[in-house]
Amino acid sequence: MITGVFSGSFNPIHIGHLVLANWICEFCDIDELWFLVSPQNPQKKESELIDEKLRFKMVESATTGYKKFRASDFEFSLPRPSYTINTLRSLCEKYPDREFCLIIGADSWKSISGWKDYEALITEFPILIYPRKDHEIIIPEKYTNIRQMNAPLIEISSSFIRQSVKEGKDIRYFLPETIREMQDLLIP
Repeated sequence: MITGVFSGSFNPIHIGHLVLANWICEFCDIDELWFLVSPQNPQKKESELIDEKLRFKMVESATTGYKKFRASDFEFSLPRPSYTINTLRSLCEKYPDREFCLIIGADSWKSISGWKDYEALITEFPILIYPRKDHEIIIPEKYTNIRQMNAPLIEISSSFIRQSVKEGKDIRYFLPETIREMQDLLIP
């Protein structure tokens, strides 16, 4: 079973995440997609993050009802900060019947050389790269397990959502209904 790993802070999860994940499940060779909530991304300040359990609850409620989505708090039990290579290796140990495929944006691909053990990561695991505005995707030919997706370009960010909530904007269509009900909790 091919399992896509869509890892992130999901601070909060929004329709951009869901639309992209839905597209990946329906138009790529992915059997299931796990929204892997990262408790502490090494590239983000902890003070900017909504409580990890609340972020997981939001992901869980936003992904319910679509059989190919699964919310995962797998990284909550791993050492912090969370490094993708360690997470993927741990997932492989715990779920040997699955093939894990990392899903990242073009912005992350551009900066992947700054990730822990990035050379092992890009040789050990298949990677699907989705487009991001103003980020060209260049994949060296030697990486045959890395593919660019022609997914729709969706430019909504969690920081935009948080700022809009802070400013009192009505952003009802940017968030799943279950998350809108928690809107007051979006500012850490």
